[in-house]
Amino acid sequence: MTTLLIQTESLPLMVNLPMPVEMTMAEFYEFCQANRDLRIERSANGEVIIMPPTFSDTGNRNFNLAVQIGVWAEKNGTGLGFDSSAGFTLPNDGATRSPDAAWIRLERWNALTATEKASFAPICPDFVVELKSSSDTLSALKAKMVEYLENGASLGFLIDRKNHQVYVYRPNQEPNMLANPNAVSGDPELPGFQLQMAKIW
Repeated sequence: MTTLLIQTESLPLMVNLPMPVEMTMAEFYEFCQANRDLRIERSANGEVIIMPPTFSDTGNRNFNLAVQIGVWAEKNGTGLGFDSSAGFTLPNDGATRSPDAAWIRLERWNALTATEKASFAPICPDFVVELKSSSDTLSALKAKMVEYLENGASLGFLIDRKNHQVYVYRPNQEPNMLANPNAVSGDPELPGFQLQMAKIW
């Protein structure tokens, strides 16, 4: 039996399907292909997590987030940006995650094969951002940020819009919580990057 965890606006819903306990990567890829309108992740223990499309206001903030990273990435030229529709297979625990925004250094991305790039690439982004929505719990997102770091991320921003807080994650450090910042710096990992928060709040 495979457990599906479906995020709703209030509480997660669990659905059991008569399928193998764990989907292979090929089965998971096929499942995602058959359900293109949903954001789907898979935890390290094989739990499939289905997230509905974001509400319009969250989608706008995700867009503003991706635009800022994209503009910086274009000028910087050392890596590629990814939006919330991109999924990655984390190398250490095998989870498939889809951060709200991400960035990967070119040399790491170019080391992947064309086949790997065309699937849920087996790589953890160097930089990840998670934007808390009404259906997310802060504790679950904090755990996800730790997972990213354990799989190779060097910088992560967890944005809690409701409380106007940003948690900055770096390896081997406690998260740094910023209260109502106007901007959040990506230095030194992302030289010169400043996430302006006015359109994210």
